Formats: sequence, C-alpha cells, structure tokens
Amino acid sequence: MPSIAAALIVKNEEKDLAACLDTVKDWVDEIIIVDSGSTDNTPTIAEKYGAKFYIHTDWQGFGKQRQLAQQYVTSDYVLWLDADERITEILKKSIQYAIEKDENNVIYALSRQSEFFGKMIYHSGWYPDYVTRLYKTKDTHYSDDLVHESVIIPPHFRVQKLKGTLLHYTYKDLQHYLYKASSYGKAWADQREKKGKTTSLFSAFNHSLARFIRLYILKKGFLDGKHGFLLAVLSAYSTFIKYADLWIRNQKKH
Repeated sequence: MPSIAAALIVKNEEKDLAACLDTVKDWVDEIIIVDSGSTDNTPTIAEKYGAKFYIHTDWQGFGKQRQLAQQYVTSDYVLWLDADERITEILKKSIQYAIEKDENNVIYALSRQSEFFGKMIYHSGWYPDYVTRLYKTKDTHYSDDLVHESVIIPPHFRVQKLKGTLLHYTYKDLQHYLYKASSYGKAWADQREKKGKTTSLFSAFNHSLARFIRLYILKKGFLDGKHGFLLAVLSAYSTFIKYADLWIRNQKKH
C-alpha cells in the first residue's frame, strides 16, 4: 500500500485545525503543516496530532507556500487540505481505494461542499465544486500564483473525480468574510499589477454585476434562498473591490 501525507498551510487556525485533523489522523502516514506565523494555539494543536510542523514567515503567496510544504512530504501521495475542511467517511474510502490501485498519470479531484453562514450551499456555482487535491508527490505541484493557486496538470495526465464529499466551513461571520475578501483581493491585485495589468472603474462595475448574475441567476443561487442572495451580493462586492484596488494603484502612477 503506497503511503499518503495530509498537507496543510496554516496561520492562526486554532478554531478549525483539530476538527480537520480528526478526519485524517487515523489513516494517513504523516501530517505536514507549514505555518506562516501563528500567534494562537495552532502549533500546540499540531503537536498534539503528531504533525511535522514547520514555520516559514517569508510569505511569497499561497502557491509558493504550498510548494515549500510539499518539499517536506516523504509519502508517495499528498492530500491537500485547508484547516476549515473535513474529510467524510465515503471520501476517505474513495481516497484509500485510489491509493491502493496506484494508477499512473492520474490526479484526483474531490467534490467540495461549502457552508455559508450556517447553511450548506447546493447551487450558486459552489456545488459540486471539484478541487484537485490528491496526487503522487513526484508527479506535480502547485502553481506559483499568489492567490487562487492550482495544481499543475502535466501533459497526458487525466483528472479523476472521487466519490464522497469534502466539507468546507468557510466563514465564521461577516467580519471574517470581509477580512478574507480583502486579503484575497489584495493578493489578486498584487498579482495583476506585477504583470502590468490595468483596469477601469467601469470594468470593475461590469465584472461585479456579471458575478452577481452568474451566481444568483445562471447558477441558480435563488434556490439557496436568502443565503444564496447574500452570497451573490457579497461575491459581487468582493469582485468590485479587487478591480477597484487595481484601478486605484494605476491612478497613483499617473
């Protein structure tokens, strides 16, 4: 049976980390955690679960941090998790079966379902949300992106969907949402600015409106009730501020 590591990059995850590790502690061969500078009890919790814990505060973006964490993995397979995610029993069995088969040139996608302020979302473009999170450690790695990083799919590889669900408890409250939206928005604008990209406020408005229409109407967010409406509004807001941030930066250069 090939070995498997659960890998996480974290910062101040004391509220979620234990619940996440509870879903993998009994069947993975190693737990790799790279911390970018926690000031809470995250290190203590990681130690309790026997994780191999490393601190790297020279933050160069999500993609680079995941690449760094993968360098510590000694197992044949790596399973990527965020602290606010949970592996269900059916998904666990699917992962174990895939590892037992040990096929070549395959990367595995997990179906993620997210909770939004107390309600599981079944539409709005959030479900099924397949994320590539499991692969042979030697086969590939994450991209260099500052944010919205993704696993690089090598040529002639196929992506296979696994049965079961990865549960995602994403936002604790509205302040948490706004903080994450601001952080991701800044990273997005940093990345675009570095590539010499520009934008306009009109474009910011158009992208924001398109985001609302896509989630609430095209992706049937209205079927998620009031939560679906709130999700579409907040997503439109998040889209607007990241484009507005890039526009403001461009203005300062003139």
